[in-house]
Amino acid sequence: MPRAAKPVRWRRVLVTRSAREHAHGLRILERAAAIGIEVVELAGDRLVLNPPGDPRAAYVDAKSTLAVVVAPPSKRRLQPIAPSADWRVDLAEGCPAHCSYCYLAGSLKGPPITRVYANLEEILNVLPAYLGQGTVTSRSAVRSNEGTTFEASCYTDPLALEPLTGSLSALIEWFGNWDVEAQLRFTTKFANVGSLLNQDHRGRTRMRASINPKAFARFEGGTDPVADRLDALRRMAMAGYPVGLTIAPIIAAPAWEAAYAELIEAAARSLQAVSNLDLTVELITHRFNAGSKAVLETWYPGSALDMSIEGRVAKRTKFGTEKLVYDGETMRRLRSFFEREVAIRFPAAAILYWT
Repeated sequence: MPRAAKPVRWRRVLVTRSAREHAHGLRILERAAAIGIEVVELAGDRLVLNPPGDPRAAYVDAKSTLAVVVAPPSKRRLQPIAPSADWRVDLAEGCPAHCSYCYLAGSLKGPPITRVYANLEEILNVLPAYLGQGTVTSRSAVRSNEGTTFEASCYTDPLALEPLTGSLSALIEWFGNWDVEAQLRFTTKFANVGSLLNQDHRGRTRMRASINPKAFARFEGGTDPVADRLDALRRMAMAGYPVGLTIAPIIAAPAWEAAYAELIEAAARSLQAVSNLDLTVELITHRFNAGSKAVLETWYPGSALDMSIEGRVAKRTKFGTEKLVYDGETMRRLRSFFEREVAIRFPAAAILYWT
């Protein structure tokens, strides 16, 4: 039996003046105070961090701080998030985990403090305007059964924040009551799903576990063990949620074939007792750009994660920037392996995308 997941421990919670005007923000503060976390009420809406001069100390200070803020109008104008979903809906920005391949590195400005949004009601109110307007699932012949999809884990891991925010539970309940062709999606490296099991989700939320082999666990500091994540996924599936596996980032390190074959087998064993399993699979290879590489080398000096340019090629993104991905031969070998292994272990599962 996997051990109980440890909750994320914050050293302090900062709250802006505007965030204190929202009921959801006040509930977050009440939860923080109830478990003994220092709550600092700011006089205005600007975050005053005063980080230590040492870059490593500044990183640690930011990672142990949660800020309760108000999502501005720009954050409430939803953006497409291909290939995962039609739209990105943000409950927060930032993550308490310490992944040495972090996809947020270089994309979020300033110290990696986690900001959670107090104005949840305003965020929910904009969602109906996007119904049927996306291009990933709304108008896709292959994924149209998902309806309009909303991804809640683009810039955060909402389950990691759930014990303090309650935002994910509120969003799941809202989608459960929203009687339309729509689906909420989130992926996580955490396992604290107890508060979600009895939610009236009505099948409109898909939880995915982000997993990687034990050999690469050292690259995912501060997260729950993969065995715990798979057990949480099983429990959610047993509670009627559609579920998924996000195998990411796929790392082509020595002996990767054996490591990932063992991982997929472990996932199959964990889910084998679930009847009427509704499972999807997403396959995402490791990539980075010059900016994220520079940030990650500051955050995690001495990391064993290979971020050299050997065996990489540059790929231009839709935003006009470049990222380094595995070369064509490596990508073909990886894709062939994963498509074969997934088909063997999960013949009824749909691979939503490979990237």
